[in-house]
Amino acid sequence: MYCDDSIQGFLAPTPWWESISGSDFCRGRLIKAFLPHVDQVPSTLTLIGRTTPTEHTQANYTLEPMRIKGHVKKQSLPVAACPVYGNEVRAVYRAKKRPAIIISEGGADIPKSLTMGKPKWQTAPTILVIPCYGGDEDGKRAGFNPIFVERIRRCEYPQLGWDILPISTTNSESILRFDHIQPIGKHHDSIELTDFCLSSDAMGIIDEWIYWLITGYFEKDSLLYGFREEIRDLEKSNI
Repeated sequence: MYCDDSIQGFLAPTPWWESISGSDFCRGRLIKAFLPHVDQVPSTLTLIGRTTPTEHTQANYTLEPMRIKGHVKKQSLPVAACPVYGNEVRAVYRAKKRPAIIISEGGADIPKSLTMGKPKWQTAPTILVIPCYGGDEDGKRAGFNPIFVERIRRCEYPQLGWDILPISTTNSESILRFDHIQPIGKHHDSIELTDFCLSSDAMGIIDEWIYWLITGYFEKDSLLYGFREEIRDLEKSNI
């Protein structure tokens, strides 16, 4: 399935994806979840006023750019269905159910004695995931420039990766956004598990990739570094 100028082909015959069963939120597991589009300037939901003065569950709102230097508008009439506290705002994002790869299981359990009487958000368990975006152009999405996809497949960018996910029925390409790593709630209502997980060798490469993104460097003995050196040699031979 994988071509020679991909990190997956470089790793062969060691498998990239393996089958898995059970309900563990383990590292490397392929999942599906509703993940937000990361807009450079997100939107905020601003209350205009209640639909009727005595109605506490309905109100009129506007969507406005949530600029960092903008001031927080105070709600004149509270709405029970959508309360806002202190200097908080209601952020609004477009979201789509898409594949993602778990890279962190969320850390250790915290004793309830340490959280009793405190807000749940302080310690609610989460996992960290890498979102996967469709690379191919079709009638529903713009896709990525094919020349750009080739460069991503050859590991030219620390923030972008390439793959063909095992849940694809058409061998369509996917783009991994390492710079979109994000938390989601560690709960069965937020996460749909698939029956696939990265192999231990593949997960090792993903860890090398994250190190590359964060530091800008490779370990000289890393598989990712070895692949990029091989690609450079291949490109020189074709000049």
